[in-house]
Amino acid sequence: MENFNLVNAISIEDAVAVLQDEGVTAKVMAGGTDLLGGLKRKIHPTYPETVLNLQTIPGLDFIKEEADCLRIGAMTKLSAIAESELIQDSYCALAEAARHTASPHLRNMGTIAGNICQETRCWYFRGVDNYFPCKMKGGKKCFAPAGDNRYHSIFKSEQGCFAVNPSDTAPALLAFDAKIKTTKRVIDAKDFWAMNVSGSTVLEPDEIVTEIQISKPATGTKSAFLKYANRSTIDFPIVNCAVVISPGDARICLNTVHPKPYRACEAEEVVRGKAITDSCAEAAGVAAVENASPLSMNKYKVQLAKVIVKRTLLACQ
Repeated sequence: MENFNLVNAISIEDAVAVLQDEGVTAKVMAGGTDLLGGLKRKIHPTYPETVLNLQTIPGLDFIKEEADCLRIGAMTKLSAIAESELIQDSYCALAEAARHTASPHLRNMGTIAGNICQETRCWYFRGVDNYFPCKMKGGKKCFAPAGDNRYHSIFKSEQGCFAVNPSDTAPALLAFDAKIKTTKRVIDAKDFWAMNVSGSTVLEPDEIVTEIQISKPATGTKSAFLKYANRSTIDFPIVNCAVVISPGDARICLNTVHPKPYRACEAEEVVRGKAITDSCAEAAGVAAVENASPLSMNKYKVQLAKVIVKRTLLACQ
């Protein structure tokens, strides 16, 4: 790891001022479980001169329900979200997503904001010493289509990058139609993620997530989250899914199948307003992947996505 200036922010205003002064030469650190690994491997085209530590800012770690809105502070640990009775009772899919993220040790370090802002796990993007100058880093090509693409997107990519979003909590937030509050604005979850050069979100260089907001679900709402990974703990998902079923509506969200968390709108149409039966859930699974266009080595993910949509729906019965 190379030397950098570590700045311990004392307030949100202080943190924003640092980012405005440092510009793109600074990196923001929440729990550090994603950032520090990348710095050790030197995966970025340029090494940051400054790392801005948000752990020293008071008041960003909370779970509150106010005026029919759940508010979660950006620095709230994943373990706290998984263990919250409030979230378990009314926002089950989010609690389960947090509980299935990484290992207990990492959940005690990792934060909700860090989990939704983490960089892709694509092995070309993560190549040591920036070995692959890929499209996400401003290069001319994505190496996945002609390379080892076992874990990449099964849907066509508008930007030509086939790396996938690796977050477990992201599909749950998208399914709950969450809003992400930052130092500049409030962003709908559906608009938060993007596969931009050097980033997986629409955040600007001097913009910081401060809290997550979710409207209280309607009476009778049920939700569930399921994840498939090579190992039941630690591993990043190969495919995961969050479902929120409310009276007259359904939201089905997959992740690690697309460069962004993927809303399976065709599958939602199959089940919206209907009782969730085995045949109905199976039809929704088929619909969820009808537009899939897998690469040479990841066709198996189409079947995984189909099955996990069905099983997550049935878990909402």
